[in-house]
Amino acid sequence: MQAIILLGPPGAGKGTVAEALEKTSGYIHVSTGDMLREAVKEGLPVGLEARSYMEKGELVPDDVIIGIVKERLARGPDDARYMFDGFPRTINQARLLDEVLESGGGRVSHVFLLEVPREVLVDRLSGRRICRNCGAVYHIRNIPPKVPGKCDICGGELYQRPDDRPETVLNRLEVFEKETASLVDYYDRKGLVRRIDAAHDREGTVAEITKYLMAGGSE
Repeated sequence: MQAIILLGPPGAGKGTVAEALEKTSGYIHVSTGDMLREAVKEGLPVGLEARSYMEKGELVPDDVIIGIVKERLARGPDDARYMFDGFPRTINQARLLDEVLESGGGRVSHVFLLEVPREVLVDRLSGRRICRNCGAVYHIRNIPPKVPGKCDICGGELYQRPDDRPETVLNRLEVFEKETASLVDYYDRKGLVRRIDAAHDREGTVAEITKYLMAGGSE
């Protein structure tokens, strides 16, 4: 069991980069954010517990996150290669992930740190709109819908997630910078961090990451 990690602040594009990489790299995309939001939508206990943290832009407690991740890995084959999107977020989560992977003879081979200036992040997130029906993602300026407030795909209503409001975005960025500085250092000491300029187009970011994966072979 092998793993790579896409690490970066909210709005860095981890999810869209992961989706593109999954199609070409053979890594299985695992997004704890998506799993948590699905749990919230379905009204599951873990979702109700996580919702209050997510809406304030705070980190969801480790025990909630780890429980979801363990359950997901248990459903995959022993030789699977996983790509974590925004997880782990704390050193405790990183150590627990190491234990889970090592118990199956695996390890983390790369940690890709997507770097984007703060002003770009605020613009990306505060302008994001999501279809309430099918989940399609738009941006009021960069990827606008054909009809304002309506999804191009299904005609559903577009809305702004509570954690994408400007004041919450700033709090999310401050939380990320405070809580993950030591995590980056943890992986830096292991020689695993690859810094990627993700301020521009997704294709360039994906191409740079792919070079590392090809150079590293099957590690």
